[in-house]
Amino acid sequence: MTRGRRNKYLTELFSNKIIINKVQRRLPYMFQLAELESSRAGKVGMEVGSLRERIVSSLLIYKFGEKNVETDLPITEPEIDVKLFGYPISIKTITGKKPSGVKLIWTVDATKALQFLETWYPKFDLILVHINWSSLGGVYYIPAYVQREIFNKIGKNRYIKLPKQGTNPRGVEISNEALKEITTDKNTMFIDVEWKRMDIKFNPFRRWVDLWGEA
Repeated sequence: MTRGRRNKYLTELFSNKIIINKVQRRLPYMFQLAELESSRAGKVGMEVGSLRERIVSSLLIYKFGEKNVETDLPITEPEIDVKLFGYPISIKTITGKKPSGVKLIWTVDATKALQFLETWYPKFDLILVHINWSSLGGVYYIPAYVQREIFNKIGKNRYIKLPKQGTNPRGVEISNEALKEITTDKNTMFIDVEWKRMDIKFNPFRRWVDLWGEA
């Protein structure tokens, strides 16, 4: 059986030395800004996920041009965050010592979770950002065919982790077993990132105040 192919544009992105260097230098700063922008009383809000996805999409726009990156996608395609030259891509971010708890779908409905288990199959290339503040993490490009091969090998019940009954579930996840398999596959690409925090003086109201002050 022949293996699938990686997306040539994402392969180019993850192979480009200038981009790799820029990601390693700039991504922690940008993600720290995203946290500051979505924080209230010292706690980071859920909206930080959308800001992080926007930052990654902006990297694609920077590299390939705005006309080749589609970001205004209908909500009927919840798994797709961006299209690059028409190719759908899912973007996910996770914080922790190791990649874990990556959500496939956000739902508190047990029936919907079971339906998802029965019907879901990996279809899209995945960019996964592993944030590990004060330590090492990175950015993965996990091709769709790598996800499918692992899904077929271990089966849906080991690939998909359903929320425990009787708890307050926050969604259906990729299991830690599956996540380890897809992130360490030889055809997955990876940019290592040292997640250093910087001393940033940030005022969330400053730009709005400045806009009010314009003529």
